Amino acid sequence: MKITDIYKKKDRTLSFEIFPPKKDADLENIDETLEVLTELNPDFISVTFGAGGSVNRNRTIELAKKIKNEYHVEPVVHLTCLHYNKEEIDSFASEMKAEGIENVLALRGDRSPNIQEKDDFKYSSDLIEYLKPKYDFCLLGACYPECHPESDGRVEEIKALKKKVDAGAEILLSQLFFDNNVFFNFCEDCKIADIDVPIVPGVMPVINAAQIKRMISMCNATFPERFQKIIDRYENNKAALFDAGMSYALSQIIDLLVSDIPGIHLYTMNNPLVARRICEGIRNIV
Repeated sequence: MKITDIYKKKDRTLSFEIFPPKKDADLENIDETLEVLTELNPDFISVTFGAGGSVNRNRTIELAKKIKNEYHVEPVVHLTCLHYNKEEIDSFASEMKAEGIENVLALRGDRSPNIQEKDDFKYSSDLIEYLKPKYDFCLLGACYPECHPESDGRVEEIKALKKKVDAGAEILLSQLFFDNNVFFNFCEDCKIADIDVPIVPGVMPVINAAQIKRMISMCNATFPERFQKIIDRYENNKAALFDAGMSYALSQIIDLLVSDIPGIHLYTMNNPLVARRICEGIRNIV
């Protein structure tokens, strides 16, 4: 089922993001995580995609097949384009189509000094524009409430996002953020620009200080003062940071849910305990 069809049936979605294991042998062990996640009745699970030259791209499709065929949840395959040409993209798309995978999150992909960039696709909007007439996918796009790290500013960011939607992106999933006002202001800017597709906020609970700092540097997210105090106080206390971080994420999600958003996309970091704790906390208000 396409994610757009899910939105025709319900006003709000719950979704998770996971990543493929680095080793083929560990792909079997992902079942423990998937069993917990699927018990929580997500509307879809997105699977990240390896960079160019990485075997993780093949594990992505294998994991998506497992989610769809064994757990009967719709997968969303992340597909990057910066390091691939049209022939390679067609190969991935044809494989997904053959496996009945209908939902693709089209991304540019991160730059890497170790991987050569190719010339066919410069932006994710180029990938969307290429896929739209050739394949019957539901195409999702990413958005940055606090601007992409390479952005020239909010105006250019919104213009690029508008181009992505005009090219065929039907749903937007946001990168992580820790201040809901940032997300709400971003959504207002999108409305002004006539971006009228669902914008689903992405939330990452803090459970590991080093990990979250790394993600923030990649995604350009800022620390609110209240969040910074949690990091400063509990950075060296793993158990306390987990509990405080989960409480912060729950308060953030509850505030989002009462503000008429189209869903919650949870960055699980392959930790089923995180997803379970969040879902238990919002069970009566979703």
